[in-house]
Amino acid sequence: MRFVIDAQLPPGLGERLRSLGHEAAHVREIGLAAAEDSDIWRHVCDRGCVLVTKDQDFLALAKAEPTGAPVVWIRLGNTTNRALWAALQPLLKEVVEALEQSERVVEIT
Repeated sequence: MRFVIDAQLPPGLGERLRSLGHEAAHVREIGLAAAEDSDIWRHVCDRGCVLVTKDQDFLALAKAEPTGAPVVWIRLGNTTNRALWAALQPLLKEVVEALEQSERVVEIT
């Protein structure tokens, strides 16, 4: 699975995903740290990536564009990197399976 991690999430999330065999890059790593949402959206759509974000604006884009990128929407409030990973890691297999079954939005609460 190819993930792009949005700016509100820590770059370390990409490292953890890579350690599990996924392709993952934080927007900082690909020169999009200060990019507009539309530029990030275009990037993930053009490259067939999954966007991991806390930004609700991307949900509207995912729903409006049936062939656009899937979104993993992280709905955890302000939290430590460790707590974020503790919440995501046990669900990662299910998240990947849902994305492989063409789910457009996967919500993590």
